[in-house]
Formats: sequence, structure tokens, C-alpha cells
Amino acid sequence: MKRTAVCLAVAVVANLLTLGLLAQQVPGTVLRQFQLPLKTPTGLTWDGSHLWVADLDSAKLYRLNPSDGKVVDSVDAPGYSPMGLAWDGSKLWCLDLADKTAYALNPTTSVTLRALPLDTDTAEGIAWDGGALWTVDARAGVINRLDEEDGTTFKSFTCPTGGGSRRTDEIGMAFDSVHLWVSDRITDTIYQVDPASGAVLADFPSPGPYPTGLAWDGHHLWCADYESRTLYELQVASSAPYVTRDPKREELVYTEAWRNFGPGVVKSLEVYIAVPQDLPNQKLLEPPRFEPSPADFVTDQWGQKCAHFVFQDVKPGQEVTAVMRVKAELYRVRWFVDPEKVGKLEEIPEAIRKAYTQDSSKLVMTDPVIERAVKEALGGERNPYWMARKINQYIQGHLHYELAGGWNVAPTVLARGSGSCSEYTFVMLAMCHAAGLPARYAGSVVIRGDDASRDDVFHRWVEVYLPHYGWFPVDP
Repeated sequence: MKRTAVCLAVAVVANLLTLGLLAQQVPGTVLRQFQLPLKTPTGLTWDGSHLWVADLDSAKLYRLNPSDGKVVDSVDAPGYSPMGLAWDGSKLWCLDLADKTAYALNPTTSVTLRALPLDTDTAEGIAWDGGALWTVDARAGVINRLDEEDGTTFKSFTCPTGGGSRRTDEIGMAFDSVHLWVSDRITDTIYQVDPASGAVLADFPSPGPYPTGLAWDGHHLWCADYESRTLYELQVASSAPYVTRDPKREELVYTEAWRNFGPGVVKSLEVYIAVPQDLPNQKLLEPPRFEPSPADFVTDQWGQKCAHFVFQDVKPGQEVTAVMRVKAELYRVRWFVDPEKVGKLEEIPEAIRKAYTQDSSKLVMTDPVIERAVKEALGGERNPYWMARKINQYIQGHLHYELAGGWNVAPTVLARGSGSCSEYTFVMLAMCHAAGLPARYAGSVVIRGDDASRDDVFHRWVEVYLPHYGWFPVDP
């Protein structure tokens, strides 16, 4: 008996308009917008009651009423190329691109109080975190935290889109008392950045084509756009853990085909096909259809429902097939997880902890290779979000993808330094389980280029359990 075919047929039915989850406001939602009476708006900041925006053409700084976007006051910029703006509670900081200098001025008297030369190529974005200045060097692709007194660099990390040969042009910057916000005009994206590590926590499309200035008013994020000359007030908090977009209807035909090459009769052949269910990324349009009808349905120890087929007396040369047809609507999913809102390990339900931190023959999580990797990756980290992220980053830094025949256990894969998606999954599961973080397998068929495609390789990844959020997909 030999399994001869597992095939997937996919047909596109529709490509509908973008959807949001239950029409809830998600990060990036535009709450209000005003047309700016400026030719070239650049930097933006909030002084506690009003917005300030810099204009490159006039070399002036304008104070705006946030209720209607009207100008209520203006002062000359300290230099002729004003870019980023920041407010430190008493002084207005203006970053000048040509001078490569951060100027502090009294906006009431227009007197420049301090000039802080910067060791940077392109001084564009600036923010204040309550104790130090942050600047972004767009050309170098670096974000720096500086001493406002003498410019000493406290910390540096790569911009969200920086690194390697990638082109970056981060310009806008703001601080919301916990996170940094950075805008990039090349990707037309606004990024939420962890100031401790430089890790990107979330991102969303900018409301305009050339985001230059960002400001935080205590509740919402404001964005000034250079090209549209528009000021936007944005929602950044999310009442939903994810948002869906780009829905597309597909019909999937999954076939298990088995041929008996003899010489004897196969008395009994049992075939199991996992039955899909509604998930954040997919919605079944009708119950799956099976050919022939399954003998029954069974559920495994992890709660996965499977169709159970039984074939009796399969003769030499005979082929039998089990087919599942599924009509579903698929979505792209953008998750929004705030590490500060993720619960503690101790808040994970005991049933989930017990079921999804077990060892197995493919994980071997007590092997010294796995134990050492967990220690190196986590360094004492206890926040489940950061645990999952650090383990994921460790794996990406120690493995490269290689699709080869057969599977090896997690310690062997990690020591070898290469593996398939299944083997990557073994390693991440082993490390998560060893760290006490619940994680489980996930898998799917894959659209291989064109929608009318065939897949006999499939894909596998990991879902990690985050308290207060539930199961969260992670693909190492």
C-alpha cells in the first residue's frame, strides 16, 4: 500500500473590500483631520494644550488649536531648516536639518536657550521622554537617546526599517510615556517601538503619503503629512486583538489517495483528515463536504476534530480516495498585542498549562542543548510576550531554512543549525515548553503563487498562549 497523492485545488471566487473586525476602531483609525495652512509641514509636537508644527518653507513654528487646526501663534525657527519638534515641559526643541543641531527655545519670547550639536548625518526626528531626548538619523537608520545637556548618547538601536542595505527615511517621532512612535515616508508606515530594546511592537499604514511629524496629546497620536499638507488625529489603542483585511473566497479540494501495489489484499485501511474550523484568518461558508461519507468523526487529545474513513479489502492495483471540499473566506490578519497588557505566567489556566507544556519524542526539551538555548534566549524574562519573542529571535539567529527529507528531533536541529518549517516548529515548541510557556502546533495548506495551485508540502508553525489574549500565531 502506498500513498500516491495529496492534492489541493483552489479557485478564486471573489476579492472583496477591506474589512475591520466588527467595525471596531483599531490602531491607525483617523478620528479627525484638518488641512494645514502651510506649504511644507515637517515636525510636530504637543505642549500640553496646543500642537506645534514646523514649516520648512517659511522657517517658522506654528501653534495650532487642536479643535480646528487653526493657527493661534507663530515664532521664527532657530535655523532655516526646521524638522523635528519636541516639548520637554518648559522648552520647545527644534531639530535643524542643515545645522545638524537641536535648538531649545522659549516659545513665548522666541529666545533660543540652548544649541545642542548632533553627531548625525540627517537630523530629522526628535522626541522627549521625560528625562532625555530621542533623535532619529534617517540616513544612518539609527535612533539615539541623548543627554539634553551635552548630547552624550545613552542608547542607540536600528530604526524599524533600517539595517543592511534597506533604504529608510524615518522622520516623525513621538513618545507616549511608554512607547516611541516613529513614521517612515518610504514605507508610509507608523511604528510603535519599545524604547528599551528597539523592537517594533505594532505598525499601521500612515494616513497620508509622506508622514513627517508625530505628536502625542495624552490620548491620541497626531500625524502631519508633508505631501497632503494635512494634520491627522489617530486612534492607537485597540479594543480588538486583531483586524482582518483583504477577504478572498476560496474553494479547497483536499484529496488523500492510496494505491495498493500488492501483492496481497489490504484488509483494512483507516484515513484521518483534520476538519478545519473558523479562525481569525478564515471563516467557513458552509460545512465541509466529504467523499465518501466518513465512517465517523473523532477528536484527538488536543481537541482537533478529524473525519475518519475506513476502507475494507483493498485489492492489488486498486486505488481508494478520501476527499474533503471546503468553501471558506480567507483574510490577512494584523494582530495588536500590547506586552504591558499580557498577563503573567501564573494566570495561564492550569488545563492549558498542563496540556501544552509537555515533552514528547520530537521535542526532548530536557536535553542540555535545549536547556542552554532557553537560558541564553530568555535571560530571566518572565513576560509571556517577550518570552515568545525572544525565543523566536533566538531561533532565527541560530537556524537557517533547509527543506530536506526526514525530520530530526529539536536538539539535533538546533545543534545542526538548519531545518524545515516542521523542524523549526519542533525547536520552538521544545524551548517554549521548557520555559513553561504553553505552545502548540498549527498547520495549513499553502497557496503556491497562483490561487489555482496545488500543494503537497504544506506549512507548519507555532501558536503560543498569551494570558488575556489567548492563542497567538508565531512563525519562526
